[in-house]
Amino acid sequence: MDAVLTCMVSEKIGPGETNLRLTQIVRESFLVEGAAAVRSAAIAFQFAVTALDLPVGSGIVISALAPAWHYQVVSKLGFSPIVADVDPDTALMPLASVEDAISRGGRVILYHETLGFLPDFYPILALNVPLIEDISQSAGAEFGGKKAGQFGVFSILGLEERDILTAGGGALLISPNKRESIVLKKIADEAPVTDILPDMNSALAYVQIKESTRNAIMRKDISEGFMRSVLQSRHKTIVQGGDGLSSNYSFPVILSSGVKEVKQYANRKDIEIEPAFAGTVIDRYGETLGELPNARSLLLRCVLFPLYPRLGASNAAKIAKILATLP
Repeated sequence: MDAVLTCMVSEKIGPGETNLRLTQIVRESFLVEGAAAVRSAAIAFQFAVTALDLPVGSGIVISALAPAWHYQVVSKLGFSPIVADVDPDTALMPLASVEDAISRGGRVILYHETLGFLPDFYPILALNVPLIEDISQSAGAEFGGKKAGQFGVFSILGLEERDILTAGGGALLISPNKRESIVLKKIADEAPVTDILPDMNSALAYVQIKESTRNAIMRKDISEGFMRSVLQSRHKTIVQGGDGLSSNYSFPVILSSGVKEVKQYANRKDIEIEPAFAGTVIDRYGETLGELPNARSLLLRCVLFPLYPRLGASNAAKIAKILATLP
C-alpha cells in the first residue's frame, strides 16, 4: 500500500490526477454515471441540493439515528430538518415515518443507511420525493439486486474515520443517472479548489475501494460467526431484511439488560464496546425533537462490538465467545 501511495502522490498532493482516478474507479465499482470527490460530506450535501435547485427553507427528512451533521448542515444551509423515527428492529426509517415526515413538509429525503443496512426502497421511491442516500456505513450493501448508492438521485459516501471506507477525511458524491451526473460535473468543475478532495486523501480512498471486495468477504465471515454466538444469548442483533445484504459495518447488539453491566463484562475480557448511536441526531438534539420513542430506546440499548477486516481469527473467536455469554 505504501508503494501505491508514494507513486500516486509523489508530485502533487492537492486536487489533481489521483482525484480523477478515484472518481473513475467509483463509477466503475458502484456502477454509476457520475462521481465527485470533495473535502467533506457537508460539501457533498451542498452540491446535491444545489443540483436539485432546492429552495431555501425547504424541509429535508432525516433519521433520528443519522449522524448529527445531517441536522447541523441542513440547518446551516437554510433548510428545515424534519426528523423521523425509526423501526425498532432495523434502526432504519420505515415507510410510515417517511410519509409522516413528508406530510410535515419534507421536500427531499436524506436517507442514512444506518449501520450498513438497507430498507426496501421501492415504496419510498414511489412517493416521488427526491432521495439522497447516505451510504457512509452501507457502501457494499445490496437490496433487490441493486447496490447501495444506486437508489437515490444522489448518494453521499463519507470517507471519515468512522465511515466504512476512510481516507482520513472527505466524501464522494455519486450520481447514478446520466442527467444528474452532467449537473454534478458542472458544479464540481466550477467549485473552489478548496472544496475538492486533495490527491493525498484521494490516494487513500482509491486503495480502500480497490480492497473493498476482499474486505467485504472478511467482514461477512466474521459477522456470521458473531451472529451464531449472539443467538445463544438473551440479546439480539439487527438483521438485513428482504432480498438484501448488509455491509457488515459493525456488529450491533440490542441489549435486554443494562449497558453498564454488559460493558463491564466486555471490559473484563479486554474487549471495548461502544454506544451504537453516540453523536447522532437523537443523541445531540434529543430534548428538542419531541417523541421519537424507537430512536430513544435504541440510543440507550444498542451497542457495537468490533468488526473490521483485520480483526484476526483469535480476536474474532474471543468476541464470539463473549457474545454467547453476555449477562
